[in-house]
Amino acid sequence: MRNESLKRIEEVINNFAKLTSVKITKEEVSLKFIDVELGVPKNDKDMSLTIELTKNPFLTVFYDNIWNIEFLSTFNYKKHYLDEDLKLDVEKIRFNDFEYLNTYFHDYGKQKSYTLEEGFNIHNIRNDYFCLVGFGKIAIVVGGNGLKFKVGSEELDDELLKELSNQWMLYYLRYHQKRNILKDPMCENHPFNK
Repeated sequence: MRNESLKRIEEVINNFAKLTSVKITKEEVSLKFIDVELGVPKNDKDMSLTIELTKNPFLTVFYDNIWNIEFLSTFNYKKHYLDEDLKLDVEKIRFNDFEYLNTYFHDYGKQKSYTLEEGFNIHNIRNDYFCLVGFGKIAIVVGGNGLKFKVGSEELDDELLKELSNQWMLYYLRYHQKRNILKDPMCENHPFNK
């Protein structure tokens, strides 16, 4: 994925998305988000996006209170496995941003990493990709040497991402022409309206 596409992913997640699933295996770490600004919303569709990091994946969580990371309590250390549902509102997401990562070291008192890579150090990330997601009381950093984005079971490439992003923008514009007919909180409370 091009840097332009990574910026677009940040944009479509930053406004309203919620993290609904974290999965850790020996081969990958994946995060599933809903309410992303991709495609045209439908009643039966949650507008989801999954980020998968592969090849030496890691997950590091930053926190102050252990109760805020209770969803990690079911991590199976023997099998190096976790598949947990949750619902956290995304405050900010960034890709490959060491400067933003440094704010986590300042803002949170504790951190815990899950990886099979020996000698891993969150202060010195050597992976090709990493993603930082802030939720307020906690923050997550996931990384790996491989990166994939999926909408449902379909893998996103630069062109499909651009097309889905444009579809959502057209939906947003059409919504504001007919806004007295139906109400969509994602369109009503969007930063474009301010």
